[in-house]
Amino acid sequence: MTDVTGAPADVLHTLFHSDQGGHEQVVLCQDRASGLKAVIAIHSTALGPALGGTRFYPYASEQEAVADALNLARGMSYKNALAGLDHGGGKAVIIGDPEQIKSEELLLAYGRFVASLGGRYVTACDVGTYVADMDVVARECRWTTGRSPENGGAGDSSVLTAFGVFQGMRASAQHLWGDPTLRGRRVGVSGVGKVGHHVVDHLRADGAEVVITDVRAESVRRILDRHPSGVTAVADTDTLIRTEGLDIYAPCALGGALNDDTVPVLTARIVCGAANNQLAHPGVEKDLADRGILYAPDYVVNAGGVIQVADELHGFDFDRCKAKATKIFDTTLAIFARAKQDGIPPAAAADRIAEQRMAEARGH
Repeated sequence: MTDVTGAPADVLHTLFHSDQGGHEQVVLCQDRASGLKAVIAIHSTALGPALGGTRFYPYASEQEAVADALNLARGMSYKNALAGLDHGGGKAVIIGDPEQIKSEELLLAYGRFVASLGGRYVTACDVGTYVADMDVVARECRWTTGRSPENGGAGDSSVLTAFGVFQGMRASAQHLWGDPTLRGRRVGVSGVGKVGHHVVDHLRADGAEVVITDVRAESVRRILDRHPSGVTAVADTDTLIRTEGLDIYAPCALGGALNDDTVPVLTARIVCGAANNQLAHPGVEKDLADRGILYAPDYVVNAGGVIQVADELHGFDFDRCKAKATKIFDTTLAIFARAKQDGIPPAAAADRIAEQRMAEARGH
């Protein structure tokens, strides 16, 4: 079913009528010469210019790409609000296999589209795009972050993402056990790549015992070589989440890690990790609470990266960023307190606090 424009009607219904909608603006971009087809979704500019990465992915359909852009942009509004940033939420998706169609011409064309929004949307890296790509986009668009240090950027944002996740773990430990240290605790980390390996470093420095797994054998080997004691590896995530004596489970790979199959078998008392969109569907947060498992909302604890790229707009200063990322500890504690006060899961409490900040910015 389509509307008068030929666009899938359910996408427009999502935009204008559903709880998942409420976006301010959605821009469809096409440059036939380079093969660019992109969607830029701006969910909110209540707190400031929308900030969010550019995902380059071979979507099965244009409809799927629009839906992903809408969901991701909405998520960025909440993440930026709770990170204390003066930014709203936005996201862009470029449709296609980056291995096949990514080119300088395409990225420059994309940069021109972002620039045409006049600063309402600030872009950065995401799945399928990298620092080198943002350097190209920045040649056409001044509202580009995630650039290389040589081009005035902050470079790899995984360092502060991991640091923020560690602060979330400390806050979770404080809330549950009355002590923010992870010394003597057993933490399972699923995914020890770009962000996860930094998380392991923080945990070991704090005296935690760590159990790891990753689909890439070389990533596991690198961690074991780096930490000859205090770290063990298991075959897969399925084994990890069932490991006896686990205090914290840290999903640091793909989304959807918390679902109807995994939640019933989790042995950990806390879930706190770097992966985006950990809750596979609405209701999982209640399942966790019913099992007495404390969930640190992913978009709260993994905000170190967006804190870092946002700082580029002011002339990047790592110490300033780290100080902001340290506050993830206080924000996480405030969410747990609100959840207890309102009798709701932490994920719902985080949403309420973010919505309150956006509503106050809009003046209602």
